[in-house]
Amino acid sequence: MSASSSTKGTIKNRKSHVDVEVGQLRELGTITSAHGAPIRFVDARSATSDQQVLAELGYKEELKREFSSIQIFGVAFSIMGLLPSIASTLDGGLSAGPVGLGWGWFVAGGLILTIGIALGELSSAMPTAGAVYVSCYQWAPQRVRKCISYSVGFLDTLSLSASVCSIVYGLAQQILSAVLVSNPDFNVTDPITYGVFVACIVCMAILTSLPSRITSKLQTISIISNCFLIVLFFIAIPIGVSRSDTLNHSFNGGDFIFGQVDNRSTWNKGWNWCIAGLMPAIWTIGAYDSCLHMAEEARDAVRAVPFGIVGSIAVCWILGWLVCIVILACMNPDIDSVLDSQFGQAMTQIIYDALGKRWTLGFLSIFIICQFLMGASTVVANSRQFWAFARDDGFPFSNFFKKVDGFTGVPVRAVWGSSALSIALGALCLVGETASGALFSLSVAGMYMALIFPITLRLTYGKKDFRPGPFYLGDFWSPIINWISVFFQAFVIIMMMFPSDSTVTPTTMNYAVVIGPGFWVLSLIYYFVWQRRFYEGPKSNLTDEEFQEYVGEDVIDAIMSNNAGDYKPGDA
Repeated sequence: MSASSSTKGTIKNRKSHVDVEVGQLRELGTITSAHGAPIRFVDARSATSDQQVLAELGYKEELKREFSSIQIFGVAFSIMGLLPSIASTLDGGLSAGPVGLGWGWFVAGGLILTIGIALGELSSAMPTAGAVYVSCYQWAPQRVRKCISYSVGFLDTLSLSASVCSIVYGLAQQILSAVLVSNPDFNVTDPITYGVFVACIVCMAILTSLPSRITSKLQTISIISNCFLIVLFFIAIPIGVSRSDTLNHSFNGGDFIFGQVDNRSTWNKGWNWCIAGLMPAIWTIGAYDSCLHMAEEARDAVRAVPFGIVGSIAVCWILGWLVCIVILACMNPDIDSVLDSQFGQAMTQIIYDALGKRWTLGFLSIFIICQFLMGASTVVANSRQFWAFARDDGFPFSNFFKKVDGFTGVPVRAVWGSSALSIALGALCLVGETASGALFSLSVAGMYMALIFPITLRLTYGKKDFRPGPFYLGDFWSPIINWISVFFQAFVIIMMMFPSDSTVTPTTMNYAVVIGPGFWVLSLIYYFVWQRRFYEGPKSNLTDEEFQEYVGEDVIDAIMSNNAGDYKPGDA
């Protein structure tokens, strides 16, 4: 990182009694790593304000801190959107039978929590919107750190844009599913679905271009809406099943819920359980890194962001498992008839069987509202990562996209730029279900491919340079949990590349194996051919005077002690 200023002055270093030119503060922003490379001095645990730790990272505050801890939690909780997300993934989970959906959710949720803890520790140590790629630059070997940082930043941005696609495309399908319930003769085509998808993204971009004080309140609304929907589901569906005159069954027993294993693929039962059973939780309990991308708008970010990440995962893990149990207890035990629903979604059929047409339309209406809020929250998080990467000159036309609107205090250009990218990626859905499935796989695999880099670097090459923030599980448990998260992420990345059926044809092929690594390779080619002339890694946008004002003399003393050989980067 670098900063520049022509202003001169002096600071008296109290420990070493050395006068330092203000014009030399650029050098004071860095220390020497355990491997001899210059890295930023960042001590989030000792920082006295959000502004100070952000300045230590090299950035000035440009966004307004309007988000409380609960609202940061709400960003991820909203994006996860339990019932709408489960509705979108239920068909795949049921293909492995009740055991696939129920136990698959429980196992995957627990393993995802380890990733959340690892990411929570990272975000507490480096609370900035671009922490994923910034930490890679901080902890990677000096010769390759710019390249790794750039490719991870590019991949993180791409996966978030794909997440917008998957969520909003699911919203479009929910809207059209409601239309089919109302009018079974309506003909749903790919162009119609894409048109609804584009219209929804445009509406979300307009909404999220408003000031942060408004978008922060949207998270509160989303929390209330999702909790209301879950409570209503827990109450209404069992009552509907118990009173239904059309269903020829009572509640399903424990043998069905916890013991029935099915296999509707040509893979063996074990691998089908992984591919089908783990996916609902992996897809639903995702995008928790959105809290991290909101770090520069969070109050007390070093604590609020980890709380949002870990809290949202834990709540959705347990609540989601209970939702799965209720679904399995109340659904028609003839799973094939549910999967072959005339409405295009198993969840719609389950609600229709239990409650009838009017209640189904009511549930779908609430689903649509919650899923719209999911999409809006994802657009917000995506735009902040897009803006952070543009701030460090990671994109073409970065000078245009890095501007923050002076009236709203929001990176409006980044909102629309990231939304345009999502619309462009979403056009793949016009090719058919195979392409859209690959795009949705990219939203998960891309996120895991991006997150695995900083967590692994922190455990290996950057181990001695990692300085934990307030959220830290200690020297014993932290490495264990982080390593578990790394192995699970590697497993998920590999699993996401497999087709749903072992008999591979052009229509059953999972093109995520091409699209995911392909985009990553293209980002590296683009970096070496062109962007490396502009991308120097994370860049400080602080003047010398701002750096002096924000970090204070204690930080300058610590940095100078390091430069004098009295301070070790790994010291706590």
